[in-house]
Amino acid sequence: METMGKAATAIVTLVILRWGWKLLNWVWLKPKKLEKWLRDEGYKGNPYKLLMGDMIEFATTVKEGKSKASPITHDITSYALPFDHHIISKYGEKSFIWLGPTPRMYIRDPELIKEILLRPDEFQKPHPEPFRDSIVRGLLVTEGDKWIKHRKIINPAFNLQNLKIMFSAIRLSCSDMIHKWELLTAGSGPTEVDVWPYIDNLAGDVISRTAFGSSYEEGQKIFRIQKEQIDLIFRMLFILHLPGRRFIPTQANKKFNENVKELRSVLMGIINKRKRAIDIGEDKHEDLLGILLESNKKEIEEHGVGMSMEDVIEECKLFYKEIEENGVGMSMEDVIEECKLFYIVGSETTSNLIVWTMVCLSLHKEWQIRAREEIFQVFGDKELDFEGLKSLKILTMILNEVLRLYPPVIMMTRATHKNTKLGNMMIPPGVQLSLSMMHVHHDREIWGDDVNEFKPERFAEGIVNATKGKGSSPFFPFSYGPRVCIGQNLAMTEAKTAIAMVLQRFSFKLSPSYKHSPFPGFTLPPQFGAHLILSNIS
Repeated sequence: METMGKAATAIVTLVILRWGWKLLNWVWLKPKKLEKWLRDEGYKGNPYKLLMGDMIEFATTVKEGKSKASPITHDITSYALPFDHHIISKYGEKSFIWLGPTPRMYIRDPELIKEILLRPDEFQKPHPEPFRDSIVRGLLVTEGDKWIKHRKIINPAFNLQNLKIMFSAIRLSCSDMIHKWELLTAGSGPTEVDVWPYIDNLAGDVISRTAFGSSYEEGQKIFRIQKEQIDLIFRMLFILHLPGRRFIPTQANKKFNENVKELRSVLMGIINKRKRAIDIGEDKHEDLLGILLESNKKEIEEHGVGMSMEDVIEECKLFYKEIEENGVGMSMEDVIEECKLFYIVGSETTSNLIVWTMVCLSLHKEWQIRAREEIFQVFGDKELDFEGLKSLKILTMILNEVLRLYPPVIMMTRATHKNTKLGNMMIPPGVQLSLSMMHVHHDREIWGDDVNEFKPERFAEGIVNATKGKGSSPFFPFSYGPRVCIGQNLAMTEAKTAIAMVLQRFSFKLSPSYKHSPFPGFTLPPQFGAHLILSNIS
């Protein structure tokens, strides 16, 4: 017995020592080793602080920046990225920050960024990425073979033919928004309107109709939950990168976890309802969810899986696991994550583009006039059609310039999981790389001394010729390479349609109460709204 007791004590001691060593390596030895490598490579940053790194300073700076407006200028980098701007101003372009015990180095050379995005297998998205992964996963996050499978299944939803089919739903949603503005301005002359809630609802209505065949009211609960999740993430910035963050018993954490369950339940209901309609022939598959489910069904059938998706959903939940393990089709959880991705990325990206376009056209009336003249030349005061959108060259230039100055996603992050060569560096595993679209889009060396001016004429000869001979790589509002945003054509179609229909009926300018506030959440919304003076011209 005594011998067994000593053996047990020895085993416990070894386990404690092993886990103690792992903990010590994670919170101190590895970060210090990576810090030495970064400094040897000429990168500068704050000294590593045990466990927290720069998170306290980062969260404090973000909270302070979020509480105030910016001067009305297109030079928004210091406002939208206050902590990053502080670090880069302090240490130079070759700098890094600490997200807990993980260093994140800034990569601002557009050629290196292009190389990273062209090598997705070597530079993958960090796992976990708490801010992003806690909100949405799906195609945005998956890697390797799973990403290839998902992309193949989802691709048909975004082809040209399906965009044409979805165009009528986009136009209907835009008409609903414009009708509300016409009621507000009817008989009252120029009227102040905070257009942001309407545009935000418009994008939600469009994605509900084009993705799920439902009105905004049916999808309202999903939008409310996901927007609340983003607000909760900001409240948890101090603990976001701590291990086991989701188990820390704060009020925000508790609400966040409740929302995760509620969101899953709501989406399950929508998906199950649509699946039943598809299987009994009552669905035409003319929206993203219908196309996704039909494409997924075909993928399963082509690989000889004999059970229907109805059986999968309602009668044999175990089969989902089998499908996923065998790499055939997408599981129910995969479909749910893709739906969450449709909702938040599909709505927020486009709403940001539309609202900042209206702000820029309010500031630069000459471009508002030129865009309106082009729209009347192509469509007159008649209803828009899909083919006619291709003729709106001036509006396309304007939208590209807005995407340059106000990119919906201002920063991407990648990570190394083994020794990886980039340029002249051999980056060790465990380092994150921050690819800042905002910084590159506002880089004076790339775009010239007028970098912070609104000049759509940069794009008169296309994107490749807009960057002073630097090629297309410095312009990537929808990412770049194999993982370029699958929904970019849908976003541009919606933005063109919305702006063209608004310009047919209204002129607009900034209200005296307007506050410039392009501050990032999941994307780059105006946190204090967009108060404009609308004048009905129809």
